[in-house]
Amino acid sequence: MAETGAGYSRWTHVRGLWTHARILGEGPPLVVVPGLGCASWMYERVGRRLSRTRTVYLYDPPGHGHSQGRPGFPSRLEELTDHLAAWLKESGLKCAPLFGHSLGGEVIFDLAARYPTCTTALIACAPTGIPENPSVFAQSVRLLLDLPRERPGLLWPGGLRAYRRSGLGTMYRLAQDQSEHQTGALLPRIEVPTLLIDGDRDPVIRAWTIQEIQQDIPHAVVRVIRGGTHALTDSHPRAVASYTRDFLRLVELDCLSTGEQLDTVLKP
Repeated sequence: MAETGAGYSRWTHVRGLWTHARILGEGPPLVVVPGLGCASWMYERVGRRLSRTRTVYLYDPPGHGHSQGRPGFPSRLEELTDHLAAWLKESGLKCAPLFGHSLGGEVIFDLAARYPTCTTALIACAPTGIPENPSVFAQSVRLLLDLPRERPGLLWPGGLRAYRRSGLGTMYRLAQDQSEHQTGALLPRIEVPTLLIDGDRDPVIRAWTIQEIQQDIPHAVVRVIRGGTHALTDSHPRAVASYTRDFLRLVELDCLSTGEQLDTVLKP
């Protein structure tokens, strides 16, 4: 365990791999699951805001950030999901709310459907791959369109360091699997309250995909951030954190039984 004034790092041995999380703040737990090729340090802007009221775990999946991987692993979305479920158990975080960004959004959907006792609430920020399964080429083009809209400090040097750490091979295999993986069919099995956060300047995902996810997940509600890019957690951390905190406060007060009820009390 390595500690600094800005939080501390914890490595947990999971399925033969040392798995890292950066831990910020104090309070009820919240686990942040990153996007493809991303790393814990890319989520510190939103993590710091969320940590004002919670213990935030900025999780590094295997082969990402400071976590170990192995040759050819991970290569499938299910492997990311299974490892996350095992890490939650080993870390004593079973039933913690999960916050997933981009590919991380699809991972937490997959987990909530396949491991229904592992979480109590989901926050999916700009989730990719559902219900649309774009090719690797299409995903790459959309990400290139998004790049000029993002804060330069996200990409240099932190983003490039994260992508270099994951490696093109791992990122390509996971993107290829995402283009074929059918998480959409699992969405009706999700039984926990779900918040979907979208940005209206995000070229990576389409607004209609968020609407379809909302229709397929019971108790789901959507919030759209004006001017929001794909990396909403970095470009609009205050708005993302505010929606997330309000949502979790209501969930933990057991105020929510339907998506309509959540939509009424969680004002834009």
